Amino acid sequence: MGEMERLDVTECTRCPDLADCRSRIVNGVGPADADLLFVGEGPGKNEDERGEPFVGRSGTVLDDALQAAGLARADVRITNCVRCRPPENRDPRTGELDNCREYLEREIDAVEPTVIVTLGKVPSEHLLGRDVGVTGEAGDTFDCDIAGETRPVMVSVHPAATLYDRSQKETFESTIQRAADLMGSGGQSTLGSF
Repeated sequence: MGEMERLDVTECTRCPDLADCRSRIVNGVGPADADLLFVGEGPGKNEDERGEPFVGRSGTVLDDALQAAGLARADVRITNCVRCRPPENRDPRTGELDNCREYLEREIDAVEPTVIVTLGKVPSEHLLGRDVGVTGEAGDTFDCDIAGETRPVMVSVHPAATLYDRSQKETFESTIQRAADLMGSGGQSTLGSF
């Protein structure tokens, strides 16, 4: 059994509202040693049905932006702050985020990404621990203490924002390109040069 399989959550009832309405727990996907780790807020309907993060329309937007930046979905790791779909696709509540934080931190520790890219307001504020103006801070990288380690976290608008507000498309795509550029050639980080 690989490192990531051991970290997969197979049973959890910490959040009764989420446990009662989920079809399955949605764990992260992608290489266990990915340089880029994308963190969303939580599974939606399609993700809950398929058991994989970002497989609906937002996933297509993310895949397209990755491809435009010279990356494939298989090159990155994708996960969420919470692993169960909130009812009615509402935002995860603070207690739910806190209940799932241990799982997220264990995954981040195992992957040891060079850069963590937060997809939207909820994961940005959850990891940075402050209010975030996502559109204004998109593409900015901040040092963040996660489980006792300082890690670079890049803020991004959520891919769904591009579906509802076409003006967000360029912001999203340029953020994904910037994240790819930070990896440089051959996956080597150029973070210190920015």
